[in-house]
Amino acid sequence: MRLPAVKVFLVLLFAVIFGGVVANGPLALAQAPAAATVATTSSASQADRIAALEKQAADNATAIAAAQTAGDNGWMLVSAALVLMMSGPGLALFYGGLVRKKNILGTMMQTFAMMAVITVLWALVTYSLAFGEGNAFIGGLHNVFLRGVGLAPDVKYAATIPLQTFMVYQLMFAIITPALITGAFAERMKFSAMLVFMVLWALFVYSPMAHMVWGKGGLLNATLGGKFPCLDFAGGTVVHVTSGVSALVTALYLGKRLGYPKVPMPPHSVVLSFIGACLLWVGWFGFNAGSALAAGTLATSAFVATHFGAAAAALSWSAAEWIRQGKPSALGAISGCVAGLVAITPAAGFVTPMSALWIGAIAGVFCYMMVVKVKALFGYDDSLDAFGVHGAGGTLGAILTGIFANSVINPIFGAGKATGLLEGNGHQLLNQLVGVAIAWSLSIVGTLVILFVVDKLIGLRVSEEAEREGLDLSQHGEEGYDWAH
Repeated sequence: MRLPAVKVFLVLLFAVIFGGVVANGPLALAQAPAAATVATTSSASQADRIAALEKQAADNATAIAAAQTAGDNGWMLVSAALVLMMSGPGLALFYGGLVRKKNILGTMMQTFAMMAVITVLWALVTYSLAFGEGNAFIGGLHNVFLRGVGLAPDVKYAATIPLQTFMVYQLMFAIITPALITGAFAERMKFSAMLVFMVLWALFVYSPMAHMVWGKGGLLNATLGGKFPCLDFAGGTVVHVTSGVSALVTALYLGKRLGYPKVPMPPHSVVLSFIGACLLWVGWFGFNAGSALAAGTLATSAFVATHFGAAAAALSWSAAEWIRQGKPSALGAISGCVAGLVAITPAAGFVTPMSALWIGAIAGVFCYMMVVKVKALFGYDDSLDAFGVHGAGGTLGAILTGIFANSVINPIFGAGKATGLLEGNGHQLLNQLVGVAIAWSLSIVGTLVILFVVDKLIGLRVSEEAEREGLDLSQHGEEGYDWAH
């Protein structure tokens, strides 16, 4: 029996209404507290999730900071080792090959002695004088015996490495700087006098210069608000000008070697010097790129600039020698390489790769002329051309830094502000000249006073008999040339 359509419609309508009452009636009301509970639980879960995300973000930030510290610290420890390699074996072989056979051990021993003597002196007092809190010219005694120099960073020097890492890295600079001077008085100074001279020089010349350029409150410090901010990324004034100018003063004070310049005094082994120069080139990456004090993009920029500067100078020195003498020598090529490394040192963290090529090319020719022409003109006996390469190259590099420095590479005075003369900042070039003048003045006066005192106390120069015999036997009782022959 078929139901009328109206009845079917009424039945369906009743069913829909009854279902709605059931759905929204007592059963729905019974479920309402449960829904509220779910909503409350959901809100609590969301808060927990937010807290968990915040904790995860904090943990990630801590992990990233720890990774950066580990990476930066690892790079800086490697850089410190590279700079020490520059002294021994790099400089020891470079200088040792340039002297006569009877003086090879005596010359190498001078460099090796600096590795031991300056290290102990640094731990006792000179680190504090260079980097401790003090005045504009010298640090105080707050960090003597390395007091307060622990494993926490000092944000004024390097925020991501332990202060002890910074300290030991800077120690390697303090070692090689006086060792560079030994090239000027090679073959004629007493070993005992050399030791006393170097201790006093480290105290009264190196320490104040390092403090003025790199120390807290230093007069020339470009990163910590010095009065005359001098750009010196890795030691153009602190290392090369001071050592090179002091080398010239020492050579003049001591006088010429017996027979110089009439008696030929060629290097006994350019091969040893060649190996030493190659080690210096490699070690210099720690010297310059390490001065970024972190394993970041600035280290990359300094690394590239260092390499380009050395290469350009090796070529320009060789070209100048080829034109003048008809042949490019191996000794000239390695001397040019070192001259380029010296000149790019103050600029490494401030210049583009193309500017580094210019600095190196200029330095190679300039230092070649200083060694070949100027030295002959004035007739001084700078045995291994410490002044011609380091004093002249360091001075040139410091000045060229004020010309080529680029704020894109290192916005040291604030992003977008001009840095070097090519960017329109002539005042920076003036600051560079002030830094060079202070380094020259301190080196000349300090070295003269120290030489005078040591000469009066124990005498500086070996006897004529000892000089003819050679420093190996007269100063150390050994012969070092049999194997080198």
